[in-house]
Amino acid sequence: MKRFFEASIFGLIALSLIITPVFFSACNKKEKVTPDQNDTLPPYKPTYVSLQIPEGFPIMEIPDDNPLTKEGIALGKKLFFDPILSGDSTQSCADCHKPEHSFSDDRRFSLGITGAIGTRQAPPIINAGWMKKLFWDGRVSSLEEQALHPVENPDEMAATWEEVVRRLQRHPVYPKLFYSAFGTTEITRYHVVKAIAQFERTLISGNSRFDLALQGKVFFTPLEQDGYDLFYSERGDCFHCHSGLLFTDNAFHNNALDSVPSDLGLEKITGKRSDRGKFKTPTLRNIERSAPYMHDGRFATLEEVIDFYSEGLQYSPFADPLMKALPQGGKHFTPYEKKALLAFLKTLTDTSFLNNPEFLPQ
Repeated sequence: MKRFFEASIFGLIALSLIITPVFFSACNKKEKVTPDQNDTLPPYKPTYVSLQIPEGFPIMEIPDDNPLTKEGIALGKKLFFDPILSGDSTQSCADCHKPEHSFSDDRRFSLGITGAIGTRQAPPIINAGWMKKLFWDGRVSSLEEQALHPVENPDEMAATWEEVVRRLQRHPVYPKLFYSAFGTTEITRYHVVKAIAQFERTLISGNSRFDLALQGKVFFTPLEQDGYDLFYSERGDCFHCHSGLLFTDNAFHNNALDSVPSDLGLEKITGKRSDRGKFKTPTLRNIERSAPYMHDGRFATLEEVIDFYSEGLQYSPFADPLMKALPQGGKHFTPYEKKALLAFLKTLTDTSFLNNPEFLPQ
């Protein structure tokens, strides 16, 4: 287990870190700015923060070179909601990861600043600090690395990091904020993504009706209880992939969406034919608020998702062995079972998370 806060932010980075060596070696080349060099700045004294982890959740591993600080989290939040990161300064991270939709996009495919349309649905950023792989195809291994991509993607923010850094460096406020967060006024892309990652690690949801029921503070309705029992039974067979309190196994599966997948998914990253059509298991927390569903947003409602698992499985030689109902085309749930599953899934909605002012723009 990594030690959370004992390493210096500017210490040498061990080669065994999850994030790529290139990423961090570039970051560490920047020199620390001290008040002696700029006497308008106060002494660098970051305020370290410990996350409040919900009962029963696993411990979140924090990168040794990016400990959580009050200043870093505040900077990351400001950057997340600021369109300054896009090519024409019109689009922020929050335009595709909307707080009211569990930090996902209510559109099937997000629109970039040029009007370009993406090919996958923007996944929710919720409990992301526990994710071992990011993006639907798992092509990056950290929140820091993930945050590098949208800025220069021509179908998304369509900017260059060089221009973004110049804007931030010329900004009347940002240099001081970066100094407070990282001890330097010399801004780099790596400081930007570290701050955003710090904010994203605070986006923890664990106070839904489901959680309150586990704690004995509320009781399920009979319909919700039947949905719970079905979800965790071999009949429902939902719990194998949507496991634990995070409601995801953080793995990749081909869930029989298509007989011939048009999107290669994980295969595009690994080159393995056996990975064709595999995508990362999304969390079911706040699933009621993160429509549309699946990697391509093909299902507009949870009812459609349940109908798919009930009657819509498509035979494919690449389908996951966990799709045990594949030979029958689905589970063939009764109308009551469908209602019960839907009722249970809605107990995973965490209104305190969705309305938390710490996660909303100010």
